[in-house]
Amino acid sequence: MRLYNALGLPVRSIQQSALTMGLANGSRIISLPGDEKNIRGYSNVKLLVIDEAARVPDSLYLTIRPMLAVSRGRLICLSTPFGKRGWFHDAWTGSEEWERFPSHRRRMPTHYSRVPGRGTTGFGAGAGMAQEYQCSFEDAVDQIFAYEDIMAAIADDLKPLVVG
Repeated sequence: MRLYNALGLPVRSIQQSALTMGLANGSRIISLPGDEKNIRGYSNVKLLVIDEAARVPDSLYLTIRPMLAVSRGRLICLSTPFGKRGWFHDAWTGSEEWERFPSHRRRMPTHYSRVPGRGTTGFGAGAGMAQEYQCSFEDAVDQIFAYEDIMAAIADDLKPLVVG
């Protein structure tokens, strides 16, 4: 609603609640929960926006994609990276046709703050900065195996080992 208000109320609103807005031109804006069990049933969606897309589980993404099938609607995903995993990473780094618009903050200053009892904490270097400000997919801090090592261990040309 804040964005709608900031745009100067471009189309008259005929209905508003915390999660839904109906507009005089027949459009509806609906905010859905991030739970695939509770969002089924929507179809003919013209525009689907996924915020923090890298944090949306694969199961939820696979549930919402059919909402665009009838309308051949548009899907817009907004996010910073969240590790080398999931559908968003695959979409960003894969060969599937997506329009990608990276946004980089090259000159991010290092910020420091003093936390009582904990000393000085810093932010501005490492994987956190690379993901948040440089659109870089990084391995998780607690990841045991590097993404590249996992991918190198996978081969499509091998037959499965069947024990029995």
